[in-house]
Amino acid sequence: MAGHRAQWKGFLKFGEVTAGVALYTAASTSDRITFNTINSATGNRVNRVFIDSETEKLVPKEAQTKGFEIETGQYIIIDPDEVAATIPESDKTLEIEAFIPCSDVDDVYFDKPYYLTPDRMGSDAFAALRDGMRKSKVAAIARTVLFRRMRTVLIRPHGKGLIATTLNYDYEVRSSSKAFEDMPKLEIEGEMLELAKHIISTKKGTFDPATFDDRYEAALAELVKAKVEGKALPKRKKIEVSQPSDLLAALRESAGLLEASETRPERTAANANAGTGRKRAARGAVGKSAASKTAPQRKAS
Repeated sequence: MAGHRAQWKGFLKFGEVTAGVALYTAASTSDRITFNTINSATGNRVNRVFIDSETEKLVPKEAQTKGFEIETGQYIIIDPDEVAATIPESDKTLEIEAFIPCSDVDDVYFDKPYYLTPDRMGSDAFAALRDGMRKSKVAAIARTVLFRRMRTVLIRPHGKGLIATTLNYDYEVRSSSKAFEDMPKLEIEGEMLELAKHIISTKKGTFDPATFDDRYEAALAELVKAKVEGKALPKRKKIEVSQPSDLLAALRESAGLLEASETRPERTAANANAGTGRKRAARGAVGKSAASKTAPQRKAS
């Protein structure tokens, strides 16, 4: 991938076939606007230091080590060399252990995606695996050491290459039963269910990430631009959330079965069109301009 640096290089092995591959980050937050922490009295950047919690004295880097808390305030000291010794040795091989239906893995286990491409040698073997998986409609489960940790990776065909997604371990994924345990057991049926299905059918669409605006990032860009140019700061727009007292009436209105005027005051044309005049392209241009010309480039301290 031109202009991008591989995060990892190694080999992809399936059966007795091996292909050289490279991993590239598929999603990054590096283009977001970031801020540094500044001393408001001097305007200088603030540096992070470590202080002893008891003596309140500065602890230099060479005196810092790792520790595991066994009781409140009591720690077992772990030497950095001992931590390093626990890191599994890497043979730089993504070895496929099984091919599974793509739908078998719940996306709650998805961690981070990487583009997986052939690395010079082995392009034929790479393409054979990609096309074979696509025609068989399967994904691959592989394991390797990535970034000093043993990781399980889900590999799927993606465009001209493959996409490798690191997976969370089972102990890292919290059970949904706790989140839903207080939900009442309700079964919606009759007119209410039919209205909900009707509303859903009229709102069907396709997934297009290009249509999603990062409104927070755009607002930050406007704020930075206004500060640099000495203009009045953007004001927060008041958001009015409707509070229907009758769910069935709200569903009927949403389905177009009631006149809007029966349940809420009619908005003026000016109010109805407020905020729609700005085009997404203009916001994108402002965001890119502010981010590249005026926003701080270093990460926050």
